[in-house]
Amino acid sequence: MGSFPVLQPLCQEDDSRFICMWDGASRNGSHSAGGMVLFDPARSRILAKGVQFPQIDEPKMMELLVLREAVAWCVECGLSEVRFEGDAKVLIDKINQADIRDSRLGAVLEEIDQSLCVHSGFSVRFVGRENNRVAHSVARKALSLYPTVCRFFDFRA
Repeated sequence: MGSFPVLQPLCQEDDSRFICMWDGASRNGSHSAGGMVLFDPARSRILAKGVQFPQIDEPKMMELLVLREAVAWCVECGLSEVRFEGDAKVLIDKINQADIRDSRLGAVLEEIDQSLCVHSGFSVRFVGRENNRVAHSVARKALSLYPTVCRFFDFRA
């Protein structure tokens, strides 16, 4: 899979950020997938990426792994101002409160927290499922492609 070109913000307002929506999907505990959708500040360009996780049966862990992949994807694209939006409220609250004490999820929570600290222009916020449909659709599409030899899938909108 080729990498996406680095996107430059189309408008220079102080509050304009890229938005990266993320979500996960699973099939009967046998395998899981995640979807990430990246919008530029003008909302005129969209990139989407799917990722697969075999044998992840913990929904919270799957959601965290998708967010971790989304953060890494945005860093790889050279972005410095990104708002990550997802529908996993409990996890987003933990991240925003720097509550990384959960023993099962702690290592991934800590990794995400450190990435957010290093990239001060990154933030995470909760959006309801109805506002996160695009990322969920990408996750479902990546899930439907299982099993394949590819772990990542680039989707063009």
